[in-house]
Amino acid sequence: MSQDSTAVPEAARKLSGRRRREIVAVLLFSGGPIFESSIPLSVFGIDRQDAGVPRYRLLVCAGEDGPLRTTGGLELTAPYGLEAMSRAGTVVVPAWRSITSPPPPEALDALRRAHEEGARIVGLCTGAFVLAAAGLLDGRPATTHWMYAPTLAKRYPSVHVDPRELFVDDGDVLTSAGTAAGIDLCLHIVRTDHGTEAAGALARRLVVPPRRSGGQERYLDRSLPEEIGADPLAEVVAWALEHLHEQFDVETLAARAYMSRRTFDRRFRSLTGSAPLQWLITQRVLQAQRLLETSDYSVDEVAGRCGFRSPVALRGHFRRQLGSSPAAYRAAYRARRPQGEIHPALPAVAQTVDALPQQARRAAAASTPAGPSATASAAHDPGKPGSDAYAPGRPTLPGQRERPVG
Repeated sequence: MSQDSTAVPEAARKLSGRRRREIVAVLLFSGGPIFESSIPLSVFGIDRQDAGVPRYRLLVCAGEDGPLRTTGGLELTAPYGLEAMSRAGTVVVPAWRSITSPPPPEALDALRRAHEEGARIVGLCTGAFVLAAAGLLDGRPATTHWMYAPTLAKRYPSVHVDPRELFVDDGDVLTSAGTAAGIDLCLHIVRTDHGTEAAGALARRLVVPPRRSGGQERYLDRSLPEEIGADPLAEVVAWALEHLHEQFDVETLAARAYMSRRTFDRRFRSLTGSAPLQWLITQRVLQAQRLLETSDYSVDEVAGRCGFRSPVALRGHFRRQLGSSPAAYRAAYRARRPQGEIHPALPAVAQTVDALPQQARRAAAASTPAGPSATASAAHDPGKPGSDAYAPGRPTLPGQRERPVG
């Protein structure tokens, strides 16, 4: 369920002009990856009425002058231009070529006009950056590929970026995580338009599950936006990653940054796209995931080595993020590996800490400054009264956040 959603319920939105609900426009740009671009083309552009899937009418529109180059040097020629978007009840932006470059103003104007005229706007993967540039995500919840979520949150601070979700349905504006999550969102659109049976029939044709459980948490790594390397908070992040085996809370991190908790929360969110408590718990769970894969420590020992207050706290957060218990995850992981193969142990924090400036790494090794002691935080025990709120409950359908009803 979306938080702070101001979207108008779909039933209340009316299409104006020549727009028709069954018409789907897919907006392509040069440099867009072919896989993401092909998802809405396959879902909405192929006639599968023989399988019980109602037909959409597809309009492939060029967002700029062609030819449009894509993966492997292929060149595409779109049969329509931006003017054809005026007929679409749904407009899909499957990807954008670079998160550092601005989309063409003409395409942004066409998206704004489509939204104003009642069209449903969809951004798959990095397509969310195009929607954000058009101002269509201001004040709304949204998601994108977990790797780009921090950059989206920093560049567009008015967007409520949630890197955990596979997709977010905010009524008339929808966004998805990367690559395969675009299929999840397109199936969700079919399910919304035509019901569960139609979406299930389409999923069978595509040979994919009709609904995937979980979110992006299981795919997250320690990646942080490149911009954080020059920020003073890089030292705090480096220290936290090197001391995940200790029990400390967000107050401790705020003290290391010489900030109030409120200021620290705001600065941290602007850099990483996550609240510091959410980020810290995610890093502890990721550390536990690695230890379960690479060691023979018991679950109790893993909990202690990841800074959780108790095995109960580890189990609760692990199940919430990865959809299984630590023991079940380890058993499933080992069952997938060839017999006798040993997974090389991964350095706990090397990937991120090595990417941080030398100054940050030196500071991370320094002793804790005067301030609140690194005591166990109630945040690490979901059952302890007075703890920081971890996150709202998972939505009814796993792996998604949907618009509110009514």
